[in-house]
Amino acid sequence: MADKVIVIGGGAAGLMAAGSAAERGADAVLLEKNDILGKKLRISGKGRCNITNAMPINDFTACYPGNGRFLYSALTRFTNQDLTAFFGRYGVKTKVERGGRVFPESDSAHQVADALIRYAKDHGVEFRMNTRVTEISAINGQIDGVETDVGFLSANRVILATGGASYPGTGSTGDGYRLAAALGHTIITPFPALVPLRTRETWVKQVSGLSLRNVSATIIKGNDTKRAATEFGEMLFAHFGVTGPIILTLSRQAGLWLREGFPVTLRIDLKPALSESQLDQRIQRDFGQVQRKQFKNSLGRLLPKNLIPVIVALSGIDPEKPVHQITRSERLNLVTLLKRLELSIIETLPLQAAIVTAGGVCVKEIDPKTMQSRLVKGLFFAGEVIDVDGVTGGFNLQAAFSTGRLAGISAVEGN
Repeated sequence: MADKVIVIGGGAAGLMAAGSAAERGADAVLLEKNDILGKKLRISGKGRCNITNAMPINDFTACYPGNGRFLYSALTRFTNQDLTAFFGRYGVKTKVERGGRVFPESDSAHQVADALIRYAKDHGVEFRMNTRVTEISAINGQIDGVETDVGFLSANRVILATGGASYPGTGSTGDGYRLAAALGHTIITPFPALVPLRTRETWVKQVSGLSLRNVSATIIKGNDTKRAATEFGEMLFAHFGVTGPIILTLSRQAGLWLREGFPVTLRIDLKPALSESQLDQRIQRDFGQVQRKQFKNSLGRLLPKNLIPVIVALSGIDPEKPVHQITRSERLNLVTLLKRLELSIIETLPLQAAIVTAGGVCVKEIDPKTMQSRLVKGLFFAGEVIDVDGVTGGFNLQAAFSTGRLAGISAVEGN
């Protein structure tokens, strides 16, 4: 008789776990409280689904500020190359974009979700939709089954893959934390890991929607420039503050400092490829070609159109002043402004707005080689419910797939 494995949660990790368990002969049942499988996966990457990253797998753990070393076994047993080969077998061709980000050629997250569902179905996984788990049952430290809103299901293996607490509209409402805590697991208080940042300055509203590419952004803890973190790439202004890839990557650390009570400054280098002296020379050349123009009309070759009025206002230079009358001191102040455009970060957006949740089930209570609980035999974890989180670029989905794969295999082979 085949082992009964119940998987709670029909997202990326849960679908991979259920399919992997069934592929190895288990009687796998996937319970999903929504009426759609892969609901969050289908909107990931703005609907394009950044499934993984093309960097060498041995470099991956450094891309998880939240307990990356815990993922080593999972990542090396089911690598990024294994993942792209897996999707290739199910008709999902992939492409590599800037920063090593791997997307489906179709740019369709639905294609990724549907491939996972086909994989699970091909191996006989039973799907039970609109089914909410209210309790995981264990007797004498051994899994016994799950209580649902439609009755009890017996099983000696349960994989908890309910996701975190971000995007609650997709079903990620933190249910897994409650279920794990009831069995004695420690829950590291969840907080947003990849989330936009709110600024004190209101001028951001003037440039809302403006994307800046090839800029450098640094967050600074209080006045301590040694306690800083820097990212290079793309960012975006919003009516509330800032977002975009490099801001999201910095947001985890910014949030930690804010919760510790420290002020956080965001410093943007609009021209990171140029030193201050090189930028000064560039500005002098530009000014030399438009000497009789007013200052407010002289920066078109240097800055995006929407940003010019903001920089003019912040520079303190009279907007009407002819360029040839700008003093050396004023010009050098402009250079400093372009190299160190500062914003005061007052808070992260709430957890509900985060792409990824940090915190979750304590990794010390999970065996990283199997994803099995160290407290309850037969209980396994996969995906974002675990206290693991990565930067942007496909790392979080790879973690979900790799832990799901390992949990599904271990739930069968670990007997």
